[in-house]
Amino acid sequence: MNSGKVAIIGVGYVGSSIAYALTIKGTAREIVLIEQSGSHEKCKAEISDIRHGIPFMGTSDIYNGDYSDIKDCDLIIITAGRNRKPGEKRIDMKNDNLKTAAQVANEIKKHYTKGVVLIVTNPVDTITRAMSEWLDLPDGIVFGTGCLLDSSRFVNVVADYAGITSNSINAHIIGEHGEGQIALWSKVMIAGIPIEEYCQMTGIPFTNETKIIMEEKVRLMGAEIIKGKGRTHFGIATCVCYIADAILNHRPTIVSVSSMLQGEYGISRVALSLPCVVDSSGVERRLMEKLSELELSRLTEVADSLLSVWE
Repeated sequence: MNSGKVAIIGVGYVGSSIAYALTIKGTAREIVLIEQSGSHEKCKAEISDIRHGIPFMGTSDIYNGDYSDIKDCDLIIITAGRNRKPGEKRIDMKNDNLKTAAQVANEIKKHYTKGVVLIVTNPVDTITRAMSEWLDLPDGIVFGTGCLLDSSRFVNVVADYAGITSNSINAHIIGEHGEGQIALWSKVMIAGIPIEEYCQMTGIPFTNETKIIMEEKVRLMGAEIIKGKGRTHFGIATCVCYIADAILNHRPTIVSVSSMLQGEYGISRVALSLPCVVDSSGVERRLMEKLSELELSRLTEVADSLLSVWE
């Protein structure tokens, strides 16, 4: 039985936004903030800022702690690492954030007793592979947010194009959270109807060029937000809150997240996003949907690309 205890390692914009989202949503009973750099003053300030909201909008017990406090956590969220700079690709952060991740992994191993480990730090697929190997926990316990945020952006882009609300759209991005993201057009549904059929019914143009334009819009969204405000943090915080709800409140949910593939589509030794069932045990299973030839070819290319970067 989960106790509802969450640790957040790294209390920058992303980590503090996640803590805020979990608090006002009432998702976690207990939240411990761990600043990887050891800056307790920043943690205390973030905690005070969150607590000063209207009390009945958030009753989580939130406090400043250290790595020993990850004992008996149901969910350990890792956001430690530097942010992406304007004009930079996520993979460009690899060397810096792998060093930070190695330090975090060493500390976690000293105190870990149980719980799901969720990677948010970018490049999330690379960090997820590294943490999976370093922590050496059973398959599915360590996974990354992967393409969940990209999928959410994709849903919004499709909804805007079709002129309907986003809750009528079912769509996923798979592959890499970065340049190698793949829109699963063969599975996009609008009100339960395949998108191509829906567009024909409603007289909305839908061509290969339309797909390319929407894919590019989704792919560039993160960079455009960073260019405009210097960082992204609200979108990923709500995505993490959604995953946390599935884990802490035993609500099995299908989301496109990154985990170490175990031969799915002939791919292994790499972490990539696929639609997965996430529950209190982490990634309970990866769903092997029938992909189009193009989607499968692109997924294989992305896997090869990430393997070459790693090796």
